[in-house]
Amino acid sequence: MSLGFVETQSDTSLFSYHRGSDTAYLLLYVDDIVLTASFARFLQQIIAALQREFAMTDMGQLHHFLGISVTHCVGGLFLSQRQYTLDILERAGMSACKPCSTPIDLHSKLSTDGAPVADATQYRSLAGALQYLTFTRPDIVFAVQQICLYMHDPREPHLAALKRILRYLQGSLSLGLTMRRSPPA
Repeated sequence: MSLGFVETQSDTSLFSYHRGSDTAYLLLYVDDIVLTASFARFLQQIIAALQREFAMTDMGQLHHFLGISVTHCVGGLFLSQRQYTLDILERAGMSACKPCSTPIDLHSKLSTDGAPVADATQYRSLAGALQYLTFTRPDIVFAVQQICLYMHDPREPHLAALKRILRYLQGSLSLGLTMRRSPPA
């Protein structure tokens, strides 16, 4: 804050700094910082100012943060949780499952019917893991939201829907989120 960063209204961990046409964003998570700025020289000035205030190490370009892999590509960044997805599939015992082409069966509707699942804790754990995966996989948001509606009392049809999402993920491991840089004004 003493350097001129202002806490954003949308996220208490995200801070922004504006000086003329220069802009910088700082994301703080425990003892990790992700910092970006509109120009490399401006970014280096901010890093130097932060290093005068705090003991910190510049780790260079962002490659991995909170389980999200960051790949720098022409015009932007590609965010992926491929390894996280593989870990979820393994936890569910579905590492070798047959993939399917959609995350949800459009011809059926979930209800409260069916036998209770054998392990409700595992269902909740997997559903929570899928929720975190939606950060880079907006294609599964609706399907995950549907299974999360039944976390309080999961039934076998809900587990089948969760497994379908996992089968879809098995067949779409290379997908992620591309963030394009906007051209300079």
